[in-house]
Amino acid sequence: MNIILLGPPGAGKGTQARRLVEERNMVQLSTGDMLRAARTSGTEMGRRVAEVMDRGELVTDEIVIGLIREQLLAGGEHGGFIFDGFPRTLAQADALGELLGEIGATLHHVIELQVNDDVLVERILGRAADSVAAGGQARADDNADSLRTRLLAYYKQTSPLVGYYYAKGNLKTVDGLASMDDVAQSIADAIG
Repeated sequence: MNIILLGPPGAGKGTQARRLVEERNMVQLSTGDMLRAARTSGTEMGRRVAEVMDRGELVTDEIVIGLIREQLLAGGEHGGFIFDGFPRTLAQADALGELLGEIGATLHHVIELQVNDDVLVERILGRAADSVAAGGQARADDNADSLRTRLLAYYKQTSPLVGYYYAKGNLKTVDGLASMDDVAQSIADAIG
C-alpha cells in the first residue's frame, strides 16, 4: 500500500509515519532524509544532489523524482511506501503519478491531517516550551512568526493538493488535533 500524508507543518505527519513504519512495516520516504543520504552515497544521483546543494540551490523536482524512483525500485520486503514531504506542489503530484504508473504501482490513499491553525500554533509552541523546561532544546523554527510563515507556504504551495486528490478519489481526512492514538486509529480506519 502506498500513501501520502498531507497536512501543515506540525500536524503530526512524521509521528504518524513512524507509527505506520513500526506497525505495518511500511517504508517512509522522507525527501529530506533521501537528499542527505544521496549526497553522501557516491552514486551518480548523489553527485548531482551534492553539486546542487553545494551551490546553495534547491534540488529540482527531476532529481527528487529520481531519488524516489530509486527507492521504489530498490525492492525488499515491506508493506508499501509513505510519501513524507512529497509531493508539495501540483507539478510534483503529477510527476509522482506518472512515476507510479511507469513502474506499475498505485497510490492507494492520501490522508489529510486537518487542523485548526491557531490550535496548532498553540500546541507547537507549548511543546517547544515543555521541551525547554525539561532540559531539551526546541526546534529553531518553533516560534510564532516562523510557524505562521511555514503555514503560509503550506497553504500557497501544498494545500491545492487536497482538492487535487479529492478529485481523483483518494483523499480521506482525519482530525489531526486528536490524541496521537486517536489519529493513528483514524488513519488505520481510513486505509483499512
